[in-house]
Amino acid sequence: MPFSIIRDDITKVRADAIVNTANPQPRYAAGTDAAVYMAAGAQELLAERRKIGPISPGEAAVTAAFSLPAKYIIHTVGPEWIDGEHGEYEILRSCYRKSMLLADQLGCGSIAFPLIATGVYGFPKDRALEIALSVIKEHLEDSDLDVILVVFDRSSYQIASGLVEQALEYIDENYVAAQLCEEYGAPSAGAGAGRRRTERRRIRENLNFGGLFKEAAPSAAMPYEGAADEPASAMPYEEAAAAPEEYAKKPSLEFAVRNLGESFQARLLRMIDERGMTDPEVYKRANLDRKLFSKIRCNEDYIPKKKTIIALAIALRLNLDDTKDLLASAGLALTNSSKSDVILSFCIENGIYDIFEVNALLFKFDEPVLG
Repeated sequence: MPFSIIRDDITKVRADAIVNTANPQPRYAAGTDAAVYMAAGAQELLAERRKIGPISPGEAAVTAAFSLPAKYIIHTVGPEWIDGEHGEYEILRSCYRKSMLLADQLGCGSIAFPLIATGVYGFPKDRALEIALSVIKEHLEDSDLDVILVVFDRSSYQIASGLVEQALEYIDENYVAAQLCEEYGAPSAGAGAGRRRTERRRIRENLNFGGLFKEAAPSAAMPYEGAADEPASAMPYEEAAAAPEEYAKKPSLEFAVRNLGESFQARLLRMIDERGMTDPEVYKRANLDRKLFSKIRCNEDYIPKKKTIIALAIALRLNLDDTKDLLASAGLALTNSSKSDVILSFCIENGIYDIFEVNALLFKFDEPVLG
């Protein structure tokens, strides 16, 4: 996968190169820098680092990885946050850009980053993430490098609060309501209403993730939109309209097989052609490996995973109805009973077609990323 976000200790990540948020001088003190030295072998790494000498903010240099499960350590010096008016943004962009360029020059197939400068240097975490995603996305337009963003814990990962609040509201109106309908059926007046409100609160608290939800004041009318979407029908509606008598007289398996609708592969390739897009444009926007996309294009019977199809829908900037149609052609559907599906529906309905932004939101809610 070209880009992924994981929660882990970067010293344990297997990649050709890992990035260390280094001290500008050849020494180490605390945070990620100290963890990298201790895991690699402090004395050996420090001796190698001294050969490089001072590193300026925004620059990058390389050493061997010693005892780490990597080939190289790329040392880059992030900016100390002051107020955003002292070149902090451009220095941080340079850290990511020059580290990836160096990895390409070294012939690396993969590189793992921490969220640079968000620890002791105090760079605002949401802005640091925006910069990381932007620079990585730009670099991958011309590179086949696999990039891994490694987050040590949830507190170190933040995205724009406005987007989170909108997503939370959408989840509350769809996923939470679907869970209530599944457990209690359609809403009704009477003694059950209080119990449903209590259950609604419990479901929301389970999704709270450290206080993201703001509990709304109880109301008499609780929303219960959207039980799970109906599964996509296999019935070819156009054929049914054209030959209603034949359907009425012969609703047989033989007739259904002879009147199958457009296949997933045919629908996908038609949509790509209609939008005048090239294969590289599609698989890069979908955060997919070239070999996987080639498998889809060359094998008419191959059906990829659901998350891959949704990634392709996002790459093609499909609306929600067209996304559901594409999934239906593979025998799949979006459902309000899946929190991941609800988040993805939110993104599509709100025109969020940047796969990096979509994946950042999925990761925030502890859901698998696309690609």
